Amino acid sequence: MIKEIKANLMYFGLIIALVGVMGSLYFSEIMGLTPCVLCWYQRIALYPLVAIFAIGIIKKTQEAWLYALPMMIVGWLVALYNILLVYGAVKENDFTCSTGVPCAEVTWSMFGFINIPLLSFLAFTILILMYCWSKQQNNNLWHFLKNIKF
Repeated sequence: MIKEIKANLMYFGLIIALVGVMGSLYFSEIMGLTPCVLCWYQRIALYPLVAIFAIGIIKKTQEAWLYALPMMIVGWLVALYNILLVYGAVKENDFTCSTGVPCAEVTWSMFGFINIPLLSFLAFTILILMYCWSKQQNNNLWHFLKNIKF
C-alpha cells in the first residue's frame, strides 16, 4: 500500500497544487478578498506547480520534482514569513507590504487559527515532505517521518 502511494506522489502533488490554486482563486474572485503582496508571491510559487506536476505525470518522469523544488522552497519561505507577520513574531515593514492589504492582517480565518497564510504554508510543507519521501530509498513512511530532523 505504501509503495503504491509513493509511486503516485506526483498525482498527490498535482492535487495539492490544484486545490491551492482553486482555493486562492475562490478567496479572491468569489469571496472578494484582495490578496496581500506576500500572498501574490505565494501564488507565483504555487501556480506553476500545476503545470510542472502535470507534465511530470504525462512524461512519466520524476525529474518534475527537481523543477518544482525551487518553487516549493520559495513558496514555503514566503508563507513562513507571512505567518510570522500575522502572529506578530516579525514586524511589518514598508518594503514588503507598502501598498494594498497589510500582510499582517487576517482577512479570513476558520476555527480562530486557520488562515490563508497557514493553509499556504501547510501546502508547501506537505509538497516538500513528499519530495523528500520520493527521494528516499526506503519505502517505509513511518521511518521517513521518524527521522526528520528539525
